[in-house]
Amino acid sequence: MKRKRIILIGVAVILVGGLGIWFLTGHHKSAARSITIYGNIDIRQVELAFDDTGRIQRLTVEEGDRVRPGLLVAEMDPVRFQDAVLKARAQVAQQRQILARLLAGSRPEEIIAARAKVAGATTDWRNAQLTYHRLAALLASHYVSHQAVDNAARAMQAARAVLRADRQALILAIKGPRKEDIAAARAALGVAQGNLALALRELTDTKLYATADGVVENRILEPGDIATPQAPVFTIALNNPVWARAYVPETQLARVVPGMRAYLENQDFPHKRFVGWIGYVSPTAEFTPKAVETTQLRSQLVYQVRAYACNPTGALRLGMPVTVVIPLRKSATHTSLAGHRCGP
Repeated sequence: MKRKRIILIGVAVILVGGLGIWFLTGHHKSAARSITIYGNIDIRQVELAFDDTGRIQRLTVEEGDRVRPGLLVAEMDPVRFQDAVLKARAQVAQQRQILARLLAGSRPEEIIAARAKVAGATTDWRNAQLTYHRLAALLASHYVSHQAVDNAARAMQAARAVLRADRQALILAIKGPRKEDIAAARAALGVAQGNLALALRELTDTKLYATADGVVENRILEPGDIATPQAPVFTIALNNPVWARAYVPETQLARVVPGMRAYLENQDFPHKRFVGWIGYVSPTAEFTPKAVETTQLRSQLVYQVRAYACNPTGALRLGMPVTVVIPLRKSATHTSLAGHRCGP
């Protein structure tokens, strides 16, 4: 009987030990299926400002309003910019006419007029020649003075100079403008067109549009204020997606890589999980942040992790504490960050 009792006790010990090992092994496997870390929600911000200086005429959103990309949120007084556009358009029209005139060359009437001037100058020169020769012949008989002959010679030379000038003017009228003048006119037109494009861009920039999904966090300026590129009008909180700043221990670092699926949980939503992904793992170790450290954790090294999650309803808010659960099962999705997008 004693021997039988010893055998029964041994079998019981073996069974209890086996159950303990099975329980511990199963518990270990269960724990190894995921990594749980803790952090807080952080939100990126965008400061919207005008690209030019002017007086704000109208604001269309208030603090707390949701905005979408392309939504008009503010307008600047456009009168000064409209006048600049009118001036630039007039300069473009002027330069186009100058270029068109050069490209057209001389008009037929201008060439005819130049030919007529050459013909008239030729007649004057020939008449001056005849007068000079007649007076020179009379000088030998002392019928005219030397002064008269000299005057006739100078008149003949002047008529010849006028004829040469008119002939060159006729050649220029036939050839038309120089190619350098045409190139300069083209360049001047390009400058005028650039000024017009800039004026139109500045007129467009009198309207300020939202650049991303978010919520108006601060309305900094008001209608009547002078806006500048250095003075933001609104601060927009980008709340979709949001990201949680958490810290993973050094011992678990090798298991966490960007692109892994993650779930964000909060005690205010006990039956809801926000599906997300690991977007960033810091390459630099740091000591446990003072906000979460305890006496036992002060000497441990951790790495910052950013877990992103879509937040279409705005339920996750700045500073909210969350639990980040990172599945380690083979079914956990590993994709590039480019594949993660939050819809409208």
